[in-house]
Amino acid sequence: MPEMDTEHFSPYRADGKLYGFVCVVTGAQQPVGQAIIHELAAHGAACIYACDKGTTASYTAIIDDVANAYPNTKVIGYPFNVAKEDETLGLIDDVLNSWGRLDVWVCSSGLLGPPSLEATTPADLQKCFEANSMAPFFALKYAPPAMTKTTPKLAYPNAAPKDQKYGSIIVVSSVASTYGGCWGPAFTMASHAALGVVRAGVAVLKGTGVRINCISPGQIDVGVDLQGFDMRGMTSQFPPASLQSKESQKNHIGLERSGLPIEVGCVAGFLASGFSSYITGANMVVDGGASVMNPLTVPI
Repeated sequence: MPEMDTEHFSPYRADGKLYGFVCVVTGAQQPVGQAIIHELAAHGAACIYACDKGTTASYTAIIDDVANAYPNTKVIGYPFNVAKEDETLGLIDDVLNSWGRLDVWVCSSGLLGPPSLEATTPADLQKCFEANSMAPFFALKYAPPAMTKTTPKLAYPNAAPKDQKYGSIIVVSSVASTYGGCWGPAFTMASHAALGVVRAGVAVLKGTGVRINCISPGQIDVGVDLQGFDMRGMTSQFPPASLQSKESQKNHIGLERSGLPIEVGCVAGFLASGFSSYITGANMVVDGGASVMNPLTVPI
């Protein structure tokens, strides 16, 4: 293992810090995306591009929250359509022109889709594939060349040099990446494809120093209830935790509760850092043990 130097960039930093790192997080207006932004900032990232649909005004709250808690981390609100190839390329150009490097790309822009086959149109299915698996495909195709660029230490807070090729692509999917029946067929199909991008990426990325991994959350409490939930699933990443009663959670989840967005965020922070330096192609299941205890029941 290379010698550890706390003053210098290394993917093997003993403290897991992300000093100097420039990160992209999509799905930045969803609870899980925001939790990931906070976690990367807590690890010391220099800059995080918070990407989602909307306008620059849509990111004021997350920018202010991070600035108050982690003043050395800059969050840039970036209106972005994950399904557009040209916008992906434009974002990478903007990152490199501003910072000269790219270190972490988190795809957290998933779309739930309708809960039944009858309710699913071909257009719905296409949108689910665009959000859940096309976005990771674009990250795999275009982010690694930017991640292999090296830079000296520049003059900005939390700066650090980068003289090794290194990067981490993190795809936030769902336990629907390996199970059926978690919601509707579009969600299952697109989530399986997202994990397929990760598994295909291992061989593609050989020799680049870039790793790619998947996070598959189970039931996550994203702070919505059934009363305010769009049952067609065309505006949500995960179903509301209230679909499963507290009693059912105790019976079917090893930790007897739904998870929190920050518990997904912590796994993303781990996969972004040197703590996971020998992990690539993995599917990190974050479901409180539900799929281990009850592999034949609906996990979410």
